Amino acid sequence: MSPAAASFRDPAGSCGLIGERVVRVLQAGSAEAIAAFLQTPVARRFSGSGQLVWSRRLEAAEIAPLRQAPEGEPLLTQPVAAVYEHERIPFRSYPYEWPPEMLWEAGRLTLELAQAALVDGYGLKDATPYNVLYRGSEAVFIDVPSFEPRAAGDPVWQPYGQFVRTFLLPLLANRLWGMRLADIFTSHRDGLEPEEVYRYCSPWRRCLPPVLSLVSMPTWLRGKARAKGAALYEPRRLPDEEKARFILESSLRQLQRSLESLRPSVSGSSVWGEYMATHSYSAEAFAAKEQFVKSALEQFKPKRVLDAGANTGHFSRLAAGMGADVVAIDLEPACVAATWQMARAARLKILPLVVDLARPTPAIGWRNTECPSFLARARNARFDGVLMLALLHHLLVTERIPLADVIEVAAELTSSLLIIEFVGTEDAMFRQLTRGRDHLHAGLNVAVFESACAQHFELVRSQVLPGTQRRLYAWKRKGGGVER
Repeated sequence: MSPAAASFRDPAGSCGLIGERVVRVLQAGSAEAIAAFLQTPVARRFSGSGQLVWSRRLEAAEIAPLRQAPEGEPLLTQPVAAVYEHERIPFRSYPYEWPPEMLWEAGRLTLELAQAALVDGYGLKDATPYNVLYRGSEAVFIDVPSFEPRAAGDPVWQPYGQFVRTFLLPLLANRLWGMRLADIFTSHRDGLEPEEVYRYCSPWRRCLPPVLSLVSMPTWLRGKARAKGAALYEPRRLPDEEKARFILESSLRQLQRSLESLRPSVSGSSVWGEYMATHSYSAEAFAAKEQFVKSALEQFKPKRVLDAGANTGHFSRLAAGMGADVVAIDLEPACVAATWQMARAARLKILPLVVDLARPTPAIGWRNTECPSFLARARNARFDGVLMLALLHHLLVTERIPLADVIEVAAELTSSLLIIEFVGTEDAMFRQLTRGRDHLHAGLNVAVFESACAQHFELVRSQVLPGTQRRLYAWKRKGGGVER
């Protein structure tokens, strides 16, 4: 595996792509431990429910072809003790692209797995949201090597502090001060330290739960902890194994209570109701818009759809209901949370993410290859359908992005269908966005828009929405898939 395609932070091995396959390479000492864990009841139960990533150990005959990949593909070259293949999650996402509700759910799954694994004699050696991906709206724990045999007399849950830093404190900062997860995790990969959060708190808040236990106490006791030096991290073993187990379970229950106290509360219906009251369409126009999108989806039958500017996911739901896997992006976390809750309730294959298409998630991490940018992942996702509804005028006016650039990005993201809405300069919403600077967009009209699209697409059909000057277009990418 090439460095750009593989993880590297776990000394036990690495995981990455070889061609289209997700392959985990394990070093001696960890291979048999993982094989034993995958045979436990907890591993079989969570794998069966889809909450733990599917895994299969490859035979020697299956490994050999991986060392002889076609020219241009990464090669498996290093000596290995074992190789596993995992299910490939359709679209990789990161905590800084989640609303708080999705971070909370990832934390819930982590603690549920940790408690269940104790029954079979296993513990987690780390607890970070980077161990979780979303298959549509469902959280999936992907880091199988995180599970290791637990010493019977060990009363300590080793990743306790990491769970607090990467789950609880970001949720706390989001609740108290509205800090976005993107702002937290893009600059603090390993979460927030209690001392950092402590500085934000007023004196009276420092004495209130959950700040007292999660922030203030660790900050006040840090001097005592530092005085112990290396002794602080020496393994602790109790002769009474039952007592050790009780202490460990109590720690996990305390984390569960803290997590529950930080559970975000978003009313999807209220967000949707606000959108329906302000989306600038009459009932007739909105029904026509819905029918246009449905007809185009029926004609092209895209398997993978990107809904850019998804708002609360109405059209994402339409596409998913017609059999597509959908990635729905919007810049507003509350809207993304509402979409996630809707998708979960309806069991639809929709992955909602907090992404601003005008400022998409950059590549970050070591050498800018550890976490690829959103656009790089989207280009590799092979979307054969892209929705850009009520989005173009925001990009043109608010973000001042040239029309040709927007259409070029759309062409890069879809291999076949583009459904896009054109809002002209005479539209009330357009004029509201320009704030009296209408002259800056005087040259924008239907002919200019259609000419820009024609550089990359062939027109399938268009329609003016009743009672408006807004137009919907279905375009087929030149050289792309033929409608079925």
